Amino acid sequence: MSDLLFEEMKTSVLEGEEDEAAELAKKAISLGLDMEKVLHEGFLLGIQEAGQLYEDGDYFLPELVCSADALKAALAVLNEKLVSNPELTSGEGKVILATVHGDVHDIGKTIVGSMMTAAGFEIHDLGADVPNEEVIEAVRELKPDILGLSALLTPTMEEQKNIIDMLSAANLRDQVKVIVGGAPVNQIWADKIGADGYSGNALSAVKLAKELLAGEQRA
Repeated sequence: MSDLLFEEMKTSVLEGEEDEAAELAKKAISLGLDMEKVLHEGFLLGIQEAGQLYEDGDYFLPELVCSADALKAALAVLNEKLVSNPELTSGEGKVILATVHGDVHDIGKTIVGSMMTAAGFEIHDLGADVPNEEVIEAVRELKPDILGLSALLTPTMEEQKNIIDMLSAANLRDQVKVIVGGAPVNQIWADKIGADGYSGNALSAVKLAKELLAGEQRA
């Protein structure tokens, strides 16, 4: 019974069925299923498979976005259970994600959050068009391992630099690794503003986050 449900959970995400994913999440709670299995044998397998299909060229961005939205719908239902069992989603480290002030684009960041969740990170998504001060306050309060800043518009790239400068001014810069991304962003820009890394897509963001934390553990 549960194996079939897990397969349905995976499929709901893979096919981008938001309503179905949410209903299956509710069913999992009502049946008292193990949340670790619900995540890692169900919904997260779907986003992992969708990500691989995208990487292989068999899925396109709209399909990946739909899968990410379906996972987000399921996680919204499961959130209360996950908060009470943070070990289920915090195996790799804590990550804050935000699209910078002046930029309302949310899709890329949402996909990154979904893929990082699937990889075992604890994600705190601040949303889009986030004021710089709110980002700094979140870093101060949540003490994340990684801060991911997205900018999809060339004019808003400067906010990535401003946030890094504000972290330094608040004596927080040494406490968090900063990853930047977005369509106009590249490694040259990341190096220029003093970011710890640049990622061009969700899968590379997961890989980079793991590498940064592994390097920190070795240091």
